[in-house]
Amino acid sequence: MEENSLRELYIDELKDLYSAETQLLKAIPKMAKASESDELRKGFEAHLEQTRGHVSRLEKIFGNLGESPKGKKCKGMEGLITEGGEMIEEHDESEMRDAGLISAAQRVEHYEIAGYGCVRTYAVLLGDEAAADLLNQTLEEEKETDQKLTQLAEKINVEAAGEEEVEETSRVAGRGKTKAARA
Repeated sequence: MEENSLRELYIDELKDLYSAETQLLKAIPKMAKASESDELRKGFEAHLEQTRGHVSRLEKIFGNLGESPKGKKCKGMEGLITEGGEMIEEHDESEMRDAGLISAAQRVEHYEIAGYGCVRTYAVLLGDEAAADLLNQTLEEEKETDQKLTQLAEKINVEAAGEEEVEETSRVAGRGKTKAARA
């Protein structure tokens, strides 16, 4: 691949991420408001601040490249946000809604992790170490957010399932292991 082609792909992917992040600036407050768990709500609020930083980093990279960050709509993020909105509408029970919000948020994080990993690599290949460092900072923050969501899910998903369901699942799972051990 010629360097110019890679640069064009790099800029296109950066625009996609910029669109994704700016869409999240509108979506995250809605997710925070819909959260029943104070811990989840605070997590969304903290990530909103991080997202503002992600946008700022991308704007700095675009400025250094002499390019505009606008001109592309990230349809992937648009779809993920739509699905997150459906989680809010479809689940009235607070713990269930929180579990669904975590699921939707983790899909967003995984999408961003993939995107930032790619553009960081492009920046390195194009010799733009300053951009690679900025993109790596964001990538690491996205990974940390995903880990925090996993930790919250371990607690909230159990609450959503309810103790009776968890006990029944454990009982059935234990019985299955016993049968398997006899075989």
